[in-house]
Amino acid sequence: MKKITNTKYVKNIFASALMLAATANTFAQDEEAAEEAPKLEISGSVDAYYRTAFNDAGAASTDPGTAFANQTGFALGMGNLIASYDAGKVGAVLDIVVGPRGAGATFNTDIVDGIVNQAYVYWNVSDKTTLTMGRFNTFLGYEVIAPQANFNYSTSYLFSNGPFSHMGLKADFALSDDFSLMVGVMNPWDTNDISGTGEYSFGAQLGFYGQYLNFYYDSGKNGGLGTEIDFTGGFDISDSFFLGINAAYDTNSNGTAEVGGVELDATTGFYGVALYPQIAASDAFSIGLRAEYFQSVVDDVTGIGDLDIDGVTAFTLTGSYSVDNLILKPEFRLDSLKDGFTDSDGAASDSLATFALAAIYSF
Repeated sequence: MKKITNTKYVKNIFASALMLAATANTFAQDEEAAEEAPKLEISGSVDAYYRTAFNDAGAASTDPGTAFANQTGFALGMGNLIASYDAGKVGAVLDIVVGPRGAGATFNTDIVDGIVNQAYVYWNVSDKTTLTMGRFNTFLGYEVIAPQANFNYSTSYLFSNGPFSHMGLKADFALSDDFSLMVGVMNPWDTNDISGTGEYSFGAQLGFYGQYLNFYYDSGKNGGLGTEIDFTGGFDISDSFFLGINAAYDTNSNGTAEVGGVELDATTGFYGVALYPQIAASDAFSIGLRAEYFQSVVDDVTGIGDLDIDGVTAFTLTGSYSVDNLILKPEFRLDSLKDGFTDSDGAASDSLATFALAAIYSF
């Protein structure tokens, strides 16, 4: 019998295969185009709290000398709105803040000038190099301005005495999967919108296996910070136990000290260490302690010499309970400083005990 080849059938199979290949290629191109399409994302947070001091003798006695969350009674923390536009290789971020925490972070209580926390543009030069220019939050320290990103609601002395933000240009390099490097040149100090004196600061960060060694330098003149070396990191002791660490040293040979109402030249600075043990009791609830020692330094005061300044110890016990995007944080805090506070009778006190309950919603 003569064998007949169904040429039409073979052609149909071949055409179908081509159509499937073309369709798959179209889907791949559409997916790639979607990934490369500019993306606008909106995020942010709102937080409020209640706080009381157990040895309250007026507003002066309830402030531990750290930034943010120092009001008594019910208080607003911060409203935060972040708009980020990512066009693949380039993009921009505008971070707006309002409320007492926002004003403290931007050093301005004016709602027009004081609402910009961050505003920067970036360029992904390659997969391993990114350039950023504008105002960005500091790379120094363990804690940050946004409350939902910290375990403790109140902030540490180390965080409060370092810079909050920088205005300048930085370059981030991914050296490998485990090592990173950042270098930057910036205006000096925290109030860094301009550099009216022609001075600049320099910063660097070396990251290695989730640990970070940070360096900052400015001349220290005109209220500058001087030189700060800072380490931040942490270790997973177990699946449920994490230990965070922050240690810093700052010195400024061009600092000033006020003695008897007179401002004198001096070497100023600080050093300290904070430990952050945290235990996850469940997916929704964790508890953590911040144990900190902080020492201010004022040496070589003109005509006086070294000043003897007592160090501060602070223990902050914080719970963190999450309900969807809402975080509730009850917090007990005990600060100790010789004659640093006032008791309920108006007498000098060596300690300040406070309780706060914070509610943070992030989106």
